[in-house]
Amino acid sequence: MVHAVYKKDPPAMIPILEFGTPEKYQKLQEESSPRIIATHLHYDSMPKSLLNKETKKLVVIRNPKDTAVSLFHFYNNNPRLPSYSSFDSFFPDFLNGNVCFGSYFDHAVAWNEQLDNDNILLMTFEEMKADLEAAIKKIADFFCYPLTEEQVKNLADRGSFKSMKEKSIDTHGKMGHVFFRKGEVGDWKNYFSEEQSQTMDAKFEECLAGTKLGDLLMYDMFCK
Repeated sequence: MVHAVYKKDPPAMIPILEFGTPEKYQKLQEESSPRIIATHLHYDSMPKSLLNKETKKLVVIRNPKDTAVSLFHFYNNNPRLPSYSSFDSFFPDFLNGNVCFGSYFDHAVAWNEQLDNDNILLMTFEEMKADLEAAIKKIADFFCYPLTEEQVKNLADRGSFKSMKEKSIDTHGKMGHVFFRKGEVGDWKNYFSEEQSQTMDAKFEECLAGTKLGDLLMYDMFCK
């Protein structure tokens, strides 16, 4: 959305790298820089041209417990994906990476190894929820987009979850309700059993405890 301020005719949706037709990729190739592309791909699966060039990458990550709940609902509300009878049946698949785009922790560990790269900015869902205007300024600085205070406030209004949910039919069509559900921090507490919570805690400890990304996630604050 920060990018859209500088585009006279921004797209309703940012093109997603892994979904599309040959015509879409041809159009992307013909666009002038700067171009903006989204992806859910694992770092190691991204095109080498994006990794080798001085491409700036904004990585957004959410705490694993809320991510699990969000993906559970995404499966059950998306007619193109199999549904689960309960969160209990979904949880093992999430933990073991048997879900679309693979293991949360595999993704997190791979990106953690890249965080010293000046062309990568990692932000958490939780910090954006806490102070969206500050997040917008941080993103704008990273991409070298000078913004006025008025532009920041306008972007914060347009980029709030409430605003995006209200406009989701226009931006995402019939899938709008699938992509925009609650947008809350801590909804996992309504789904996780004590055993599941402890299992996730142990997985986090194994994979991310003491890492730069682990610290940014503020796990004890949001997942305990």
